[in-house]
Amino acid sequence: MSAVLETVPSRFRAMSYADLATVMAIERRAYPFPWTETIFRDCIRVGYRCRLLEIHSRLESYAVMSIGAGESHLLNLCVRPESQRHGLARWMLEHLLELAGANAVKSMFLEVRPSNDRAIELYHTMGFCEIGLRKGYYPAARGREDAVVMAKEL
Repeated sequence: MSAVLETVPSRFRAMSYADLATVMAIERRAYPFPWTETIFRDCIRVGYRCRLLEIHSRLESYAVMSIGAGESHLLNLCVRPESQRHGLARWMLEHLLELAGANAVKSMFLEVRPSNDRAIELYHTMGFCEIGLRKGYYPAARGREDAVVMAKEL
């Protein structure tokens, strides 16, 4: 985490239904194929770790992670578009790895678009390794896009 981030008023907290309007506004701006509000509602309802990062009381990043049977699966990690490239995704990922470790998780998995070079670079620098490919996993402008499957042992 950068020294600048350590000095700003910030906090991680659980996502609630009351946060969904803001989450959805960010999600729609960040992704060409955003999750729906129903997906987020279901994730909160079933007890996935839905986490927010607030800086100066403004929602800057959110993530959704499932945990079960000694494994975690990072399902969504997003940073407000105008706040990207400042280390917030790394900070959120560090938080999720700590949370996973505190819940006796031994491995974390995720999928990422092969076209998302910045995310792949982040995951590599955080110790994730490519372990597979899911064909046609993501919707795309023309058909479907594959997903790179990555994993990290904790």
